[in-house]
Amino acid sequence: MSSTNAFVTLVTNADFAMGATALVRSLKLTDTKADIVVMHTAGVNEKALAPLTDQGARLAEVEHLPTSAAFNERHSRATQHEVAPFTRGRKPAFHTPLDNFCKLRLWQMEEYGHVVFLDADTLVLKNIDKLFAYPQFCAAPNVYESLADFHRLNSGVFTARPSQATFDAMLTRLDQPDAFWRRTDQTFLQTFFPDWHGLPVTFNTLQYVWFNLPGLWHWPSIAVLHFQYEKPWEKDHPKADILKPLIDLWRAFHEGGDIPDIASLPNPPGGLVTIGRPKIESGDRNR
Repeated sequence: MSSTNAFVTLVTNADFAMGATALVRSLKLTDTKADIVVMHTAGVNEKALAPLTDQGARLAEVEHLPTSAAFNERHSRATQHEVAPFTRGRKPAFHTPLDNFCKLRLWQMEEYGHVVFLDADTLVLKNIDKLFAYPQFCAAPNVYESLADFHRLNSGVFTARPSQATFDAMLTRLDQPDAFWRRTDQTFLQTFFPDWHGLPVTFNTLQYVWFNLPGLWHWPSIAVLHFQYEKPWEKDHPKADILKPLIDLWRAFHEGGDIPDIASLPNPPGGLVTIGRPKIESGDRNR
């Protein structure tokens, strides 16, 4: 019997199918009662998708949005990366900006009352079923470099209420003359839901926090780990050495190995070592 709740991800190529394989396993290990749906575009072959169905995920083939030729040109890889280059990290060669808008298709899944979207490059480290009770639209801030990032959302994790009417309104808003969404679906969703509800960063902890803001890193608190920019399945990417503990964790999920005790994993240099009440010196008690 299907649930009225679903975790949904998006796979647009064989690389993201690898990511989704690890994601689905991580969700299964949380004993979630929700359905797990993998939206995928037509170009992803059956061999790449097979590990997902083997784990009980439901596949849903989706088409690209019916956007204009001018819109598609403005959001092609060449144009997007020239006009709005990524300066903080490196996107892999398979990054195709126009694919990102396909995640809006989840609003057409009216068979579900409540949906939580997760990018295929995330891992769920503890049960997050409570997010189904959260309102539309909730997302965590795009924090990975400084506190100034708190005003922007990251669309790697968000809550939604499927509705064809909402989807139709999105299409109307999306493809306006000369519209350019600098960070594709992320910029669009922040504009469409200007009063978005903020989730704690622990529901979408970006991997760059590991070395940019190590004081925020606390393994027992992390519910969702998100491998933004370089992907853990890429070989010898520029930050592979510094992110090795995170990559090793992803590989354990992907390869079906034993999952280490998350609380026992090493902290980043300069990160939190212990959690508890701060030591209070006798002269500090009345401050």
